Amino acid sequence: MGLLELFILAVGLSMDAFAVSICKGLAMPRISIKKSGIVGLWFGGFQALMPAIGYILGYQFRDKITAIDHWVAFILLGLIGANMIKEACSGDCEKEDDSLDIKTMFLLAVATSIDALAVGITFAFLDVHIVAAVSFIGVTTFIISAIGVKIGNVFGTKYKSKAEFAGGAILILLGIKILLEHLGIL
Repeated sequence: MGLLELFILAVGLSMDAFAVSICKGLAMPRISIKKSGIVGLWFGGFQALMPAIGYILGYQFRDKITAIDHWVAFILLGLIGANMIKEACSGDCEKEDDSLDIKTMFLLAVATSIDALAVGITFAFLDVHIVAAVSFIGVTTFIISAIGVKIGNVFGTKYKSKAEFAGGAILILLGIKILLEHLGIL
């Protein structure tokens, strides 16, 4: 997986966190660099942690699934992407709450990074340098989430559903690309 593909994947994975960050910013009467940084650290940290866990789990089954790994990646990325598009079309904003306490942020960070766990499983079947990949995903999500807080505070929910839809479409297209490459079509 090349740097451009990894960047596109990182942006796609971060769209759930971006959407929730927009909702956080919307609920905050005042934002600060500290508040944006807290949101970014929670989401970026979990977006880095979950694919690492998924990679470890997937690596254990790598030898048994190598013949169908491209189908596994295609199906997982397709399902994750379709779910993100479905959520984007529902138009619901997460509960508007400006709380940054540990319980709230932990639950939001886990909820927005479950898809990254599945992507980490697919990393076990691809040629990916896992430490660099998870670091890149985490930093990308940190930046996008911190920016999302500011956007939410300034613009409201105007971009939330568009971001989720774009993230879902990106993941589906990456799944198709992986499948087509392994089938020798690309």
